[in-house]
Amino acid sequence: MASVAVIDYGMGNLHSVAKALETVEPGVDVRVTADPAQVASADRVILPGVGAIRDCMAEMLKLGVDREVAQAISSGKPFLGICVGMQALMQCSEENAGVDCLSHFQGQVEYFGADLQEDGERLKVPHMGWNKVSQCIDHPLWAGIEQDSRFYFVHSYQVQAEQRALVAGTCHYGIDFDVALARDNVFAVQFHPEKSSKVGLQLLKNFLNWDGKP
Repeated sequence: MASVAVIDYGMGNLHSVAKALETVEPGVDVRVTADPAQVASADRVILPGVGAIRDCMAEMLKLGVDREVAQAISSGKPFLGICVGMQALMQCSEENAGVDCLSHFQGQVEYFGADLQEDGERLKVPHMGWNKVSQCIDHPLWAGIEQDSRFYFVHSYQVQAEQRALVAGTCHYGIDFDVALARDNVFAVQFHPEKSSKVGLQLLKNFLNWDGKP
């Protein structure tokens, strides 16, 4: 039976993610845990996250999640970052006066801005609701998901990756920003697949069937 560790550091939609995984593959062994042994022995690992990046990074460092993430990524097993879990994989974030992150991907997390506009109209921040995702590369996690499918977002800070070849998906909300990054066995998304109806469940299903290769 496949096993998936959903890393629990107190800052994610843990049970929503777990329930979504169980929906797409009944019988899957979902471990909501911060136990290093449980994470290390799982076939796949998910790093979720909601809330302020300062609090998320503080809890990760306190619990040793940074080491668990590094070990999981280096092991080659499929790894999925979700929302702040994606932001945490960047070098740094502007949020909370600047926070150092895990530096798996080069680039930073930036505020949308207080005067975000589109066609002369001010846009609300946070960016909340459904928006189109443009797929930039052919990747196993996009299998069965049409180009420009809508996913569900809730965030005030957005990713700008330096290595454009690693950008797997982008979105537009006043500005263009990166919503999916991929390198080797790691895939990370800004949107919430567990809240994104059929397309989100398809992405999670793809993750459970992915061998970790591009």
